[in-house]
Amino acid sequence: MSPLKEVTHMTIHPLRAEPVWLTNAPTSVSADVSREAAMEAVRTLLAYIGEDPDREGLLDTPDRVVRAYAEQFAGYQQDPASILATTFAEVEGYQDLVVLRDIPFHSTCEHHLQPFDGIAHVAYLPGERVVGLSKLARLVDCFARRAQIQERLTRQITRSLMEHLQPRGAAAYVEAAHGCMRCRGVRKEGARMITTAYEGDLTSASWKDEFLRLVGR
Repeated sequence: MSPLKEVTHMTIHPLRAEPVWLTNAPTSVSADVSREAAMEAVRTLLAYIGEDPDREGLLDTPDRVVRAYAEQFAGYQQDPASILATTFAEVEGYQDLVVLRDIPFHSTCEHHLQPFDGIAHVAYLPGERVVGLSKLARLVDCFARRAQIQERLTRQITRSLMEHLQPRGAAAYVEAAHGCMRCRGVRKEGARMITTAYEGDLTSASWKDEFLRLVGR
């Protein structure tokens, strides 16, 4: 099948994109671990690296870290099904690729709890309905703001689209720089990892080529 040429796409500039994570992060994100216990764990880590948790500059650090974690890992409080729940059928029979490119994201590597961040490009071939473009960005953040590996993040995006939007196909292209590569281990500044995932009709060579062309890859 040869892909049609008409395409809807949008670019999100990294410096202008509005944050879609929780702005009012919860003070506790787990029913099993208290906020006080989490703060004490931070104090223990500070002592472990040779610091004095009671010195002036570190007195409020446990509270800051716990609040920062609540924001960084807010994806656990978000539901992909809810994000993709509102859809629209009045699209005049539009059947071609819908692409949202250059979606900035921030995540945390589950192996070393080091940050990784980059850009995601997401696309789908509509079935009977389409979803608001902002929801695609929210879907990326839903999975990015968890303890992650990039390969799983990429696959979760496409599989959630297939499950909850039921398009004819979905694709994701994720490119990111990893703190665990920059700050420790091999310490290779500038190295970037690329992962892709394709589902449904977008597994065909012609649609893959069209998707990669549209995202500039």
